[in-house]
Amino acid sequence: MPRSRTSRILPAAMVGLLVATMLVGDRGRGGAPRLRLDVAPAVALADEPLRLRVSGLAARERVVVNAEALDHAGRLWRAEATFVADTNGVVDVSRDAPVDGSYSGVDPMGLFWSMDPLDGEASYFAPAWPHVQSDFPVRLSAVADEREPAAVTVRRDWAAGEVSFTELTTEVDGVRGLLVLPPPGTPRRAAVLWFGGSEGGVGGLYDAPLLASRGHPVLCLGYFGASGLPDSLHDIPLEYFVTAAELLAPHSGGEVAVTGYSRGTEAALLLAQERPDLVRAVVVYAPSSVVHPGYPYSGAPAWTYRGRPVPTGRIPVDRIDGPVLAIAGEEDQLWDAPTYAAELLLALGGPPHRVLLYPDAGHGVGTFPYLPSKTVHQGRTGEQTHGGSRAGDAAARRDGWSEVLNFLATL
Repeated sequence: MPRSRTSRILPAAMVGLLVATMLVGDRGRGGAPRLRLDVAPAVALADEPLRLRVSGLAARERVVVNAEALDHAGRLWRAEATFVADTNGVVDVSRDAPVDGSYSGVDPMGLFWSMDPLDGEASYFAPAWPHVQSDFPVRLSAVADEREPAAVTVRRDWAAGEVSFTELTTEVDGVRGLLVLPPPGTPRRAAVLWFGGSEGGVGGLYDAPLLASRGHPVLCLGYFGASGLPDSLHDIPLEYFVTAAELLAPHSGGEVAVTGYSRGTEAALLLAQERPDLVRAVVVYAPSSVVHPGYPYSGAPAWTYRGRPVPTGRIPVDRIDGPVLAIAGEEDQLWDAPTYAAELLLALGGPPHRVLLYPDAGHGVGTFPYLPSKTVHQGRTGEQTHGGSRAGDAAARRDGWSEVLNFLATL
């Protein structure tokens, strides 16, 4: 394995003890109390919520709260919301809905997922890769008339403890991906083989350190559209996924949980069907219940097994020997994930298999929460409308990620 590095992050036990506060004296211009901005915790994993509170306001005074962050390209993203203080001159974002701004309704993390790029071009916020930079800062500020603003920067971490990253190559390891292992001494939980869909490349790079922080060894796998791999989703052998699962299994008791997204759900279910001895559980986001042709569409099959094309049509699930968790948005416009999820549950026969179906969410129903993403994206064949709303996707990710963590923790 050619390259390895370890991310040293503040231990998770200390994360919840820190509070970020900005308080400059007691009085501002004209003798008015200065604004106070409290955020807790000041350092947290990127999938953990914060509590934000503004004080020092007059009763019913308005205050504008902003969030700003830079993505991997140095592009500035920003959200803002206007709040009205209570009778004590306090705004609590966990309790209060904004009267105007980037999002609506009570949402403690609304300022995070609703950020937009100032240049308007990007469709999702991508920080630096966690194996390159272990955290990203978010600057929060509060501004009210005739008062000096308050501001604080919080740190969003990808890992808690010494998570390690090792690059895998087809030349040396037989697969292209990134092996992400929990900190030494962390009790090991189920290993997770993670891969995405028609976007190609290596999937799960942001999810992996968050899972590893909780004890899950993770292999982020690419199967096309990356160095050493085919350029498109055509004739991908299922044996390739078997090799990846076999590489990962020794890191956690010999079995793995497989997580796939969109087109990747076909491979995840087929792998579980063909190798029930190796696959302990399956998580599928925006799933399919059928095998589709290759992509971009050319008449070639997407998958092969034992040298033969896997035929299009219903995915067999009768040999899957472990729970399946399917997560879909009711407003998915990329394909009919809600129907596919229902068909999967019917074919699997009910519990312990489950479907989580989220209203107002689209194809962007997963995975972890609190990073901004829009509902229209640039795909490999042009613009794609994922459906749903940003708020619906955000709510689905918040709830769905908690469900996935609980699901994996019980394996």
